[in-house]
Amino acid sequence: MLATETRYEHIVIDESLSPIIGGTGMKVIELILDRIAYGWSPEELQFQHPYLTLGQIHSALAYYWDHREELDQDIERRLQTVDRMRRAAKPSSLEARLKAQGLL
Repeated sequence: MLATETRYEHIVIDESLSPIIGGTGMKVIELILDRIAYGWSPEELQFQHPYLTLGQIHSALAYYWDHREELDQDIERRLQTVDRMRRAAKPSSLEARLKAQGLL
């Protein structure tokens, strides 16, 4: 994997131009989504992702705050893609059975 270093000690830009935590393959945006979704502190993020150091986590958080607009737009694009996929997907057979039984 070719990666470009950044001025953030633990953050590199991968070939798809996504910021990742160097040496892990974890995208910065994945860590940020955990923070947003669950409100986790850096210490809790480390507990949930024990393969990350606090230095890596703080570096990812700093990268996010310095690039917030760009990353928030990426999050919004991802949410729109998921929403489109959900609307286009046919109901599963389980969902259809539950609806037929009036359980959904």
